[in-house]
Amino acid sequence: MDLRIFTEPQQGASYDTLLRVARTAEQLGAFSAFFRSDHYLRMGGADGLPGPTDAWITLAGLARDTSTIRLGTLMTAATFRLPGVLAIQVAQVDAMSGGRVEFGLGAGWYEEEHAAYGIPFPKERFGRLEEQLAIVTGLWNTKLGDTFDFTGEYYRLVDSPALPKPAQERIPVLVGGTGPTRTPALAARFADEFNQPFSSVEDTAAQFGRVRAAVERAGRRADDLVYSNALVACVGRDDAEVARRAAVIGRDVAELKANGLAGTPDEVVAKLGRYAAVGTGRVYLQILDLDDLDHLELIATQVAPQLG
Repeated sequence: MDLRIFTEPQQGASYDTLLRVARTAEQLGAFSAFFRSDHYLRMGGADGLPGPTDAWITLAGLARDTSTIRLGTLMTAATFRLPGVLAIQVAQVDAMSGGRVEFGLGAGWYEEEHAAYGIPFPKERFGRLEEQLAIVTGLWNTKLGDTFDFTGEYYRLVDSPALPKPAQERIPVLVGGTGPTRTPALAARFADEFNQPFSSVEDTAAQFGRVRAAVERAGRRADDLVYSNALVACVGRDDAEVARRAAVIGRDVAELKANGLAGTPDEVVAKLGRYAAVGTGRVYLQILDLDDLDHLELIATQVAPQLG
């Protein structure tokens, strides 16, 4: 199973903090990627200091300050950016990283952050997401020398040169969510990876089944997609260390064990095995205490080696 690090900088993290985590993950060698959320406002009781960092500016910095680890978002909010501009930004960061970018795009959901920073929060967001995916991938896939046109309900592009191109021949596209109908259909049309966020084994199995069926209806092989989960991680060498880490992030151990990956390394490996049995091939470990680099080392040395 492929393990990746997933951070929530809106809860409070500077660029330097994120760089330390990304470099540590890279040096440990057990994590294939460093991902971050795309939010501008804290959630819950966190103070959010020193303030929000932009996802794609962060990834541009990491593209130059790391060398091997892959970089991406869970998920870029479609409400934050125009699709043509977003295609340019992501292609540029991909070039800056030497072809290490992966692109997750979601509809955007957190209305309060839009109000806080003067960002429009349209009622019909799923249709905009669908058009954004069509535009961004269409621009990247347009042959050099050709132009790209698009006319939709929300966006119109005319005679776009569809430049620049990413460094990769194809940037992996992630689609995710729990919607039973439109989300699987969107994944079937655009995704290289489907991500199920913060869900039980049972709910994951059901959604993966819906996505696989939608992919096959679209004329693709279901196994052509990577199927992944995002799950909060709280791992300790013993019960006391698990409890200490849970307290730091303000979570209850029992709740974490029920809804995330919490416990000793052996307990977490067993839980990951249950996800693997329903088709999970990749897990994004949501790391909420970004100052606890020993947490990453523990997972790298005592969890990852048991996963094969």
